[in-house]
Amino acid sequence: MTELLRKDGEKRSPLGRVHSIQSMGTVDGPGIRFVVFLKGCHLRCGCCHNPDTWEGTGGTLYAPDDLAERALRYKAYFGERGGVTVSGGEPLLQAAFTKAFFAACHARGLHTCLDTSGSLLDDSVKSLLEETDRILLDIKYTTERDYRDYVGCGMDTPLAFLALADERGIPVTLRQVIIPTLNDTEENARALREIATAHACVDSVELLPFRKICTVKYENMGIPFRFGHLPEPEPAAMERLNALLRDPDRGETASEINQDPADRGENEVTP
Repeated sequence: MTELLRKDGEKRSPLGRVHSIQSMGTVDGPGIRFVVFLKGCHLRCGCCHNPDTWEGTGGTLYAPDDLAERALRYKAYFGERGGVTVSGGEPLLQAAFTKAFFAACHARGLHTCLDTSGSLLDDSVKSLLEETDRILLDIKYTTERDYRDYVGCGMDTPLAFLALADERGIPVTLRQVIIPTLNDTEENARALREIATAHACVDSVELLPFRKICTVKYENMGIPFRFGHLPEPEPAAMERLNALLRDPDRGETASEINQDPADRGENEVTP
């Protein structure tokens, strides 16, 4: 996606295309967060909940400082752990804008969090990480074949993105949507745990149950929901998979293995 630019005096700042804003989100990073959903995504995940964000056109244009000022209104609700999260769509497609927005947030004392697939890793993305305090990284599957079949990219770039976050010491929450018949297996859970424990930056792992409440969006857009025929996971299945993320000897979660003992208990594996 080509980023739009606005002339501010002698400076040119990137403009972002915003799909929607959630002023006080509770599931997109630690604490209460101002969540910005950007337009545009190059992937076509079969389980996608936001097909209305795929196209990179439309939406509302924002300058970084203007959006940061809007987020600042909610600072009193953020507490010590909250802040802003940029999601999508895929925010890496608007990396320059997201970096500028995060920098504007930092200037106002706001914590920043990036919710991403990690499927792009060019210079603009690497630069964005300089202003990123935390990453929510969606490791969608644990095999190359599943990535190619159900996402539209390979595993190499998301894993390289994770390795760079590890190198830079940026805290990462790994997330995965559990989809019955596709990745609800012991092998997948163990492979995800291996990815987590191999990267010291990973301090939490969240397994999210596949949901089909987005079906109406596909119907309204007149496009097929690829995974609409698949069932939602049962609570017992989610409990079983979360148990497989635990260390069998110490009874700790994969996330806790990489945490300092003093910090344990802040970010548990999602039950």
